[in-house]
Amino acid sequence: MPESIGRFKIVEKLGEGGMGIVYAAEDESLGRRVALKKLRESRDAVARQRLLREARVAASVNHPNVCQVYEIGEDADELYIVMELIDGEPLEVRMGRGPLALGEALQATLEILSGLEALHRLALVHRDIKPSNVFLTPHGAKLLDFGLARPLDLNGDTLHLTQTGMAVGTPRYMAPEQWSGETVTPASDLFSLGALLFEMLTSQPAFPGKTIVETCEAITRRQPPALSGGAAIVATDRVIQRALEKKPADRYANAAAMAQEVRSALLLFSTPEMPLVQRTTRFIALPFRILRADADTDFLAFSLPDAITSSLAALESLVVRSSLTAGRFATDAPDLPRLAKEAEVDVVLHGTVLRAGEQLRVAAQLVAVPAGTVLWSKTLQVPLGDLFQLQDSLVHQIVDSLAVPLSARDERRLDQEAPRSSRAYELYLRANQVIVSSVQSSTLMAARDLYRACLAEDPDYAPAWTRLARVYRLMAKFGHAEAGEYKQRAEEAFDRALQLDPDLSIAHNYVTYQEVESGRAVEAMRRLVQRGLEQAADPDLYAGLVVACRFCGLLEASVAADRRAKRLDPNIATSVHFTYWMQGDYERAIANDSEKPAFLRSQALAMIGREAESLAALRELESGHFEGLRIRVMSSTRAALELQREECLTLVEGLQGSGFQDPEGIYFMLRNLARVEEKKKALELLAQVVERGFWCPTTLERDPWLDSLRAEPEFVRLLKRADEGRRAAAAAYTRAGGERLLGVPAL
Repeated sequence: MPESIGRFKIVEKLGEGGMGIVYAAEDESLGRRVALKKLRESRDAVARQRLLREARVAASVNHPNVCQVYEIGEDADELYIVMELIDGEPLEVRMGRGPLALGEALQATLEILSGLEALHRLALVHRDIKPSNVFLTPHGAKLLDFGLARPLDLNGDTLHLTQTGMAVGTPRYMAPEQWSGETVTPASDLFSLGALLFEMLTSQPAFPGKTIVETCEAITRRQPPALSGGAAIVATDRVIQRALEKKPADRYANAAAMAQEVRSALLLFSTPEMPLVQRTTRFIALPFRILRADADTDFLAFSLPDAITSSLAALESLVVRSSLTAGRFATDAPDLPRLAKEAEVDVVLHGTVLRAGEQLRVAAQLVAVPAGTVLWSKTLQVPLGDLFQLQDSLVHQIVDSLAVPLSARDERRLDQEAPRSSRAYELYLRANQVIVSSVQSSTLMAARDLYRACLAEDPDYAPAWTRLARVYRLMAKFGHAEAGEYKQRAEEAFDRALQLDPDLSIAHNYVTYQEVESGRAVEAMRRLVQRGLEQAADPDLYAGLVVACRFCGLLEASVAADRRAKRLDPNIATSVHFTYWMQGDYERAIANDSEKPAFLRSQALAMIGREAESLAALRELESGHFEGLRIRVMSSTRAALELQREECLTLVEGLQGSGFQDPEGIYFMLRNLARVEEKKKALELLAQVVERGFWCPTTLERDPWLDSLRAEPEFVRLLKRADEGRRAAAAAYTRAGGERLLGVPAL
């Protein structure tokens, strides 16, 4: 260590990096302590240029959250800069002791944003936001090291990954556009800060990778796991999610806008205690492989992992991929890297099933992906009649091995009462396997009979009541005979399930669709918002909110619920394509319609001037193997497009005669009638839609197929009634805490 540099007496070495060394020094002429930074290699022309740039940029910014530069000097051909000596520690050191509390992390983020705002105001981009470049002081965080900063208007500013053997920018925090050599903007700094905030809260990188290639792939293609633990944490997760959008235009407009969202998250602390941030572990249970075909046990290939999935889905710090998603990856030898990337999971359960006489042998492995590290491997052998013990043992083994933090509510869920008999549980699993295949009449009735048999064995098994209720609802909705009776049975079965287990997640999620189709969308929306504030990591809950908010006319909230659902599970199917339709965004409706048959897509094509394609799609759907209600809806739409008035009216009347009562579905029927100018019947159906709680006045105002109704006094009255309903729903949403949960007001 030198005794002096220039007129500065060196006191001690504070630290060093790849290119420079920092000393504490005494400025004897002014009698003050300073920090002095010099190059490790004084003859390195690139390093000298970077140090000069750092000095000039820092000197141009006068802000309490930016480290102040006093002067630049040269001593014996050695370039150095003199800066303020800061009390405190680098953020990197603080993070090394563990995660920051939410309030601490958000406060530091606000201070960093304040410094970035000052920098960006001068048309400068930092380009290297990372823990070692942030210093925590008693008076707030300060930004350091402006050696990579660039003016916004620098022509041809491309970013190279290496420069004299070093990365320009730190790979873990670099925005996608930095990797691709595109223009770097203030949005690039906000991306880096989003990654830094995630790491502050979890002690885990937002984009892990063992190599630069892996890190680049994660940053450009994947999102970090969602955070949970309360409303303030969910709001913080929204900040992180937006800051980490892949396209700069989708991020915050500027540092001030991001800071405002951070302040809003800080306001959501409901107790003096700081909530515990939980990084959700993303889990998937693949279908098990049957080693020897056996009619008595083959159903376990799907049903056993499905039952495990259902048990774990209610836990706050786990996000569990659906069994339908898992089915896409079922192979004899799972491709773990592909699973990690496409299903966006951290942990995979897979196994085999073998019957040996009256015993069942299950070999299961829990594997961390993409590395393929085996967390545990277990072989269980149980009597054929003890399937619940098998499922329960595997669930607890998973929870223990992942060290899942369990709330009192989670403990209750895991210790829920088992069915009274092994026969009841076997029937329940068999029914689950049947219903996953399709919702055709034959499968619905087969599943219905199995659930009824299960409940005959155990009348108090709430999950079976829930799934039976769903079967009844589907039979009623899709034009099954005695639809009215099945709807009433669904109501009774849902009520029974929730009486037996008021906290049963699948019951709360499935009953939502029954409620909205029965005119109780506000009740469903309010209940789901309240549950979401308590249990924020359930993607199915948010999928339900997509529907409930749409029926209430809260279309922005519906889209926000979809974003949260897909943040938790990118592969979850929601009905957001219908929300985009109601917003008049037909292109997005088409892009998001993954249903089979793609009914809405065929309708939306007509709305963007592609009527020939729409007709072709509808005719193709009509020729498919769809039954009852679905084929009638498609046929009535095709008849409306062709202006076949009598055929359209006959088809719609047939739909009515089936007992179909879903107000959203009726809306599509009435718009067909309005197009062929069956005004009286269309208005009758519109009255049903509005009175049954489907309130989308802006949709009714803009839908061109309703033009024939607009001069009718009844249409004006119903439009006003829909708007009144939407306003009442908006007030209920606000009172319930919808804005706190979803981050959007009731517009």
